[in-house]
Amino acid sequence: MLSFIATALFSGALYLLLTAGSGSILRFWSSQELFVAALVALAVGFASRNYFSRNRQRAVLNPLRWLRGIAYVLGPFFLEMAKANIDVACRVITGRIRPGIVRVKSGMKTDMGTLLLANSITLTPGTLTVGIDEESNDLFVHMINVPEGLEARESIEARELFGLFDCPARVRRIAE
Repeated sequence: MLSFIATALFSGALYLLLTAGSGSILRFWSSQELFVAALVALAVGFASRNYFSRNRQRAVLNPLRWLRGIAYVLGPFFLEMAKANIDVACRVITGRIRPGIVRVKSGMKTDMGTLLLANSITLTPGTLTVGIDEESNDLFVHMINVPEGLEARESIEARELFGLFDCPARVRRIAE
């Protein structure tokens, strides 16, 4: 029941955040938007209640993990993304690219950890997660520049994709 309530409240609040400014109630929403928000909250809460009821996935409801997630996004991830933006801009200007797909060992044990790491990789310019091996949670990542010698390796560790910080370790503390 707790997972249903938490999911319903979160999805309803997110819907209201995305539709703010649509009406006159509290100068933000129309009565129709509030009704739809309630329907969306109930539907999403019902549909995903089994996901959050599993013990391994319940960690997502921990407020400390949310604070770690916010700190991760505003700190290490932001700096890695800024560094990648500069790298991609230089590669576009100079034309020095060696595109390819590499297998990346995520080391994650939960679906949430794998999802968060895959999204961190995809949101970083120059990389794109194109597939996931569901048995081992390994990721297949397209890179704009595959360094010399890397194409000969069967797989690489996820931390090798990030230069400044060990982002996979931080993701593990958030999601597992």
